[in-house]
Amino acid sequence: MRITFCLLIVLYVSNIVAQTDTLWMEEIEVSAYRAPTLYSESSRVISIITKDEISNAPVQSIQEILEYALNVDIRQRGVGGVQSDVSIRGGSFDQALILLNGVQFNDPQTGHHNLDLPVDIENIERIEILEGPGSRIFGPNAFSGAINIITGTSDTNNAKISLLAGENSLYGVSFSISNKIGRIKNYLSVSKKSTDGYINNTDFGIFNVYYRSAYKIKNGKFIFQAGWIDKEFGANDFYTPKYPDQFENTKTTFFDLKFEGGKKVKISPNIYWKRHKDKFELFREGKNWYKKEGDVFVMNGDTAGFPTPVGLYPYKGHNYHMTDVYGGGISVSFNSSFGRTAFGSTFRSENILSNVLGETMEHTKPVKGEADGVFTKSKSRENLSFFAEHNIYFGRITISAGMLLNWNSDYDWKIYPGIDMSYKLNDIFKIFGSVNNSLRMPTFTDLYYQGPTNIGNPNLKPEEATSFEVGLKISNDFMTGNLSLFRRNGKNIIDWVKLNDTLKWESRNITNLHTNGLEIAMQFSLKNMFNKKTPIEYLRVSYAYLDMEKNSKDYISKYALDYLKNKFVVGIQHKIYKNIGASWQYIYQDRAEKYFDFEKAEETEYDPFSLLDVRVFWKRKNLNVYFEATNLFDKKYFDFGNIEMPGRWIRAGVVLRFEYL
Repeated sequence: MRITFCLLIVLYVSNIVAQTDTLWMEEIEVSAYRAPTLYSESSRVISIITKDEISNAPVQSIQEILEYALNVDIRQRGVGGVQSDVSIRGGSFDQALILLNGVQFNDPQTGHHNLDLPVDIENIERIEILEGPGSRIFGPNAFSGAINIITGTSDTNNAKISLLAGENSLYGVSFSISNKIGRIKNYLSVSKKSTDGYINNTDFGIFNVYYRSAYKIKNGKFIFQAGWIDKEFGANDFYTPKYPDQFENTKTTFFDLKFEGGKKVKISPNIYWKRHKDKFELFREGKNWYKKEGDVFVMNGDTAGFPTPVGLYPYKGHNYHMTDVYGGGISVSFNSSFGRTAFGSTFRSENILSNVLGETMEHTKPVKGEADGVFTKSKSRENLSFFAEHNIYFGRITISAGMLLNWNSDYDWKIYPGIDMSYKLNDIFKIFGSVNNSLRMPTFTDLYYQGPTNIGNPNLKPEEATSFEVGLKISNDFMTGNLSLFRRNGKNIIDWVKLNDTLKWESRNITNLHTNGLEIAMQFSLKNMFNKKTPIEYLRVSYAYLDMEKNSKDYISKYALDYLKNKFVVGIQHKIYKNIGASWQYIYQDRAEKYFDFEKAEETEYDPFSLLDVRVFWKRKNLNVYFEATNLFDKKYFDFGNIEMPGRWIRAGVVLRFEYL
């Protein structure tokens, strides 16, 4: 009944309203293909979140703005961007590729860290979301889709200060400056955010620094970016409710150097490096928490540990991980009478030092800055890809075909082809279809993790899938939208599973997992449809439905089969009076499968829930003052079983921007 109601709303609204920014969107170059491609030329479903949308939405992190995106499932373990799992079209959190200005940011340790990005939400120009497989475009791990977060530099000299305050002792401050000297554009941002938390052990502190520069030469430009982020957060029930006093500290350091140039033949080489440090405390250490006494941790006279049939096995120490990822590549593209062609190659090396993950080291290494930390395990692997793509534009027909030839040091050579096609029926409607293959490499956690509730599997195979999609796009001066149907046939899907009568989760290749889906998204502007005095500036409505056919025998799934069955989102922005406006976001989510309720000690179905968020803002040329509330009706809900999300949270802020000579 709910599905029918949602569909009726979408169909009704699409008959009476229309969209803004369509002409501007058509001219954006998107990264859904290897060669530079306009949004209007794409034969894939691509969602774009603009800077204006981000600045007006009731959000304070990248994770929160992605909550409103079509068929994107953001499962937060806390707020403010401390940690979230992101999946697209029912894929797992390891199957969505995250990019920062086109550079792969997925962490080989675990997908839980994929959004540990060294950028603040204030730094973002736009976000591009590719729905569906992207392995032939981006390489491994773009299994179910990709999210490219794009920052930029300014043509003017300006500075911006942002201040934030809210309930639960929340505060945030950020400062950024843009400076142009001759051919060089510079952008620097520094931000800090923290809170005491909404319930016990949900406090956090985040410090971020990001720098980007662009240097123009005659036939091109050099682009350099670097960033650092430090997160410390109470991880209440994050990985197991059995031990709620968890704590985590992650640090990311990153740099990338790229060249873009050429006239008839465009060439773009780049090199990058990313280091991610992860310190995980199953029993939180510190003032008012556990303290180390000898070889064990004690709080209020109680020794931290794991009960066994013969007594308590004491907790000896924390988990330490450090991953180093470096790589580079080159892409060449050109136009000819036969269409647009692109080809090139990428290389990526993934390395980990850990006391939990990997293979036993002959010589151990101390963990810098940690008196008791020692790396005892390590693992390295390399990945080499060659790609080729050709785009044909013939009248109303667009065809993009290509393939990825991939080699991994732990696996063999494999080819992953794909083709996208579209036909423009007229100036408004376009039909499209695609068939693409994709892959995803196991993470080091999948392969090696051994813990009190988890067992890794070093014999895992890469995940593979073949995806099919057909749909209809609509675009004119008043509206944009799409209707699409897709199916993903998955092979060797990796998930953490267990039997009903066992306690530990094991990573295994589920033989088959097939996903069927429907998506409807419309964006309109009543302002363009009727007259400029209409207070409603835009309206967005989207609905996604998923169904999975699984062959997992008697196993209970922790991630792969735990997907959003229904997601319905409505967003509206309108004026209230003169420079005062409001942005509303409504979300309905209905999750499939069950979770183990720790308090009830039984399998429990996820309850569907609805959330309403709002921001009221007053804007002048260089000033933005806002007041916002998330979860306005104070609903109790869970993104993950046993991890309670916050109720109503009221915040306020001010953003001041000024230009200088």
